[in-house]
Amino acid sequence: MKGFVPPPRLSLSNEPQPITRSITITEGISVKDLAEKLGLRAKDLIARLLTRGVFATINQTLDTELASEMARFFGADTNVITFEEQAAKEVADAAAGEEGGAAVETVPRPPVVTIMGHVDHGKTTLLDSIRSTDVAGGEAGGITQHIGAYKVTIQDKQSPAYGRQIVFLDTPGHEAFTRMRSRGAKATDIVVLVVAADDGVMPQTIEAIDHAHAAEVPIIVAVNKVDKPDALPDRVKKQLADRGLMPEDWGGTTVFVDVSAKQKTNLNLLMEMICLVADLQELRATPERPATGVVLEAKLDRGRGPVATVLVQNGTLRASDNFVVGNVYGKVRAMFDDRGNSLEVAPPSTPVEILGMEGLPQAGDQFVVVADREKARGVSEYREQKAREATLAKSSRVSLEGLAEQIKTAGTKELNIILKGDVGGSVEVLVDLLAKLSNDRVRLKVLRAGVGAITESDVLLASASNAIIIGFNVRPERKAQEVADQEKVDIRLHSIIYELQDEIKRAMTGLLEPTIKETYQGRAEVLETFRIPKVGTIAGSRVTDGLIKRDSEVRLLRDNVVVFKGKVGSLRRFKDDASQVTNGMECGISIANYGDIKAGDVIEAFVTEKIAAEAMA
Repeated sequence: MKGFVPPPRLSLSNEPQPITRSITITEGISVKDLAEKLGLRAKDLIARLLTRGVFATINQTLDTELASEMARFFGADTNVITFEEQAAKEVADAAAGEEGGAAVETVPRPPVVTIMGHVDHGKTTLLDSIRSTDVAGGEAGGITQHIGAYKVTIQDKQSPAYGRQIVFLDTPGHEAFTRMRSRGAKATDIVVLVVAADDGVMPQTIEAIDHAHAAEVPIIVAVNKVDKPDALPDRVKKQLADRGLMPEDWGGTTVFVDVSAKQKTNLNLLMEMICLVADLQELRATPERPATGVVLEAKLDRGRGPVATVLVQNGTLRASDNFVVGNVYGKVRAMFDDRGNSLEVAPPSTPVEILGMEGLPQAGDQFVVVADREKARGVSEYREQKAREATLAKSSRVSLEGLAEQIKTAGTKELNIILKGDVGGSVEVLVDLLAKLSNDRVRLKVLRAGVGAITESDVLLASASNAIIIGFNVRPERKAQEVADQEKVDIRLHSIIYELQDEIKRAMTGLLEPTIKETYQGRAEVLETFRIPKVGTIAGSRVTDGLIKRDSEVRLLRDNVVVFKGKVGSLRRFKDDASQVTNGMECGISIANYGDIKAGDVIEAFVTEKIAAEAMA
């Protein structure tokens, strides 16, 4: 058209502007948010990114290095903080704004107490006596291998602390679980150090003291098993006094309580002392703010998906809240307390199991409730991408020094392992343990580590890479077991960590002892349960595969996780005793000395026999 002059094209100067201000950005900041902080139009920032060869949309997240570079170009210095720090800052700013700068109202909260100490000194039994339950009876080998979280209310009306609540965290005592004990100490207000009066101070006792000192939390010593004839409580006091824990009656500041978990002696006194130490700390929280907390444990449940045990440290967690935890985001679909009761609201210092995560978080991850679900998704995806890049960089990085090391160790045998466990904390510990077992002759390499039952894909990977599969408190799926038999893949199943450790050590030194081999017989699905006086719980079941015999050993599976292992107590077909029940038939099964059977459980029957190690090779 005659006389038309086209508008000038957008031209970007390649000269950076002088630094005149400072802005705060979070990890995984979007193009839109960065443009707002810089006072720019989003399209100008996108155009600048294009000159760098980065094709970005307005909602795309940026790497912190790239975001900082863009900010410096437009005259702003950057201070990078984590998403959790930004959420806490926003909450503090909002509270200050509402009250016109007045102090935020806080209320006293229950203390979080971690039970620590050496293996088999009675930590879980002490907690059982306080809670009137039997957790230790259900633990494999009688030792704790997870972090348990429980909330207890003091019921004794004569006690000055009547009605007060205490949150207990029970940590494992075995030497391999150092990282779990460290995590327990970081999440706690008070450490109760359990020392057996007949055993004294042991290596994990000293390590627990170190963790408590590192976390800067007060220590209360519970001298357990004082009812035993060979108990020497004063010896324990002397040993701990030599390590800086001077008893109060000796002129020190450390509270000592003589208890007996079995006889339930002085348990109320112990809880009163916990409340007294907590009062001196003035523990407070803000219930009105959005919840923050820490993941104590995480597992994959076949029926419910990813399940995490979260300790709410501040604020109130409500059903339907959106949250970010590590590189996973989600929405609280349901919450349960430590006894399995459904909750709608979880106040500060409450351990809860939550459902509704899009993936499985890592134990120890920070939990933050957020208002904006899309923001949560962006942060989660950014962190997931960074974790993937770090993994790829670690596996593909090769140096000349590394090449020389490979040539030098060419004669070293490599044992590939695929590891599956029931919860994330156990898997994390086992990966560390296996890495430490490598020696000059054999190097252990964990190809895959995950939570949940052993699947067909695990078996196929093991077959392709000539690996063995180790299952810790989990079982293979039926199809996976069939494929493993066809492909001759070795699956080793364990429920006690020191047995697994000993077996791997013996295998590496060529001293593998005769092995207990299991022969699978069949499995039955529990359709309904019946309670019969003087007999116990009878599982009305249908045999879905193979057969069940009267003299079989059985394993009770719930979501492919082993709940109990024992023997058939009785086997009936209609009203008559049966020696065996075959595929397709219905029957009544009782498990000897066990009654916690639920509809939907699977009873797996097998027999065991000892075979020489050479035959297994």
